[in-house]
Amino acid sequence: MNERAGQPAVVVDKVTKRYRDVTALDGVSFTVAAGSTMALLGGNGAGKTTTISILLGLLLPTAGAVRVLGHDMLRERHRVLGRMNFSSPYVDLPRRLSVAENLTVYAHLYGLADPVGRIRSLAAALDLADFLDRPTGDLSSGQRTRVALAKAMLNAPRLLLLDEPTASLDPDTADWVRGYLQAYQRESGATIVLASHNMSEVERMCDDVVVMRAGVIVDRGAPAALIAKYGRQTMEEVFLDIARDRRAPSLDTRLLASR
Repeated sequence: MNERAGQPAVVVDKVTKRYRDVTALDGVSFTVAAGSTMALLGGNGAGKTTTISILLGLLLPTAGAVRVLGHDMLRERHRVLGRMNFSSPYVDLPRRLSVAENLTVYAHLYGLADPVGRIRSLAAALDLADFLDRPTGDLSSGQRTRVALAKAMLNAPRLLLLDEPTASLDPDTADWVRGYLQAYQRESGATIVLASHNMSEVERMCDDVVVMRAGVIVDRGAPAALIAKYGRQTMEEVFLDIARDRRAPSLDTRLLASR
């Protein structure tokens, strides 16, 4: 391990990503405190998926530097990939394999000492036991979301990257999953980076929020601080203001409005 007390879990420093004539990220910089949950927000094309792909080492930046858990992702990602994981309901696992077979493949890829025991434990925690032997392609969208989360938790990651982790889940199950993730973070000290369009989820789970538009960061702060800055009641209202390029009111304007 190369983590030091007080160091950020993630450092993104002036990262740019270009695809020929398209600039997906343009000089993006942020840090994520160890043990915290940070949200990446933005509309379609904002750069969230590109940012997560770079953090995972799936894409190389055109310029800039990324450090994850104390390691340079350009030169040392082999040292950190086993301590990270990713979940997205939009990335399919092989549909012909059963849930158990899919999880077993990933358990071996992560070099788990007891794959069967770990899968059994996660199946109980995430209510997967009844369909472990079912082909993954036969599952409902909500069930596949839970399987994707189980895959992401196999190696007990120190950094967990989540793309819409509660998409397609009913409200009760989604609430339970959020609680599960928060409990895991409290117990493990893991860091979570979350991309979500569910603003109540962001308010509940996140310590910090980075808002992106067209490949740049347009605002940042804790959910409560952003709500106060924009003079709104919820993060959903803040998100709509930023998405529609409505500026945060000045302090003088907010003071007048409060009288």
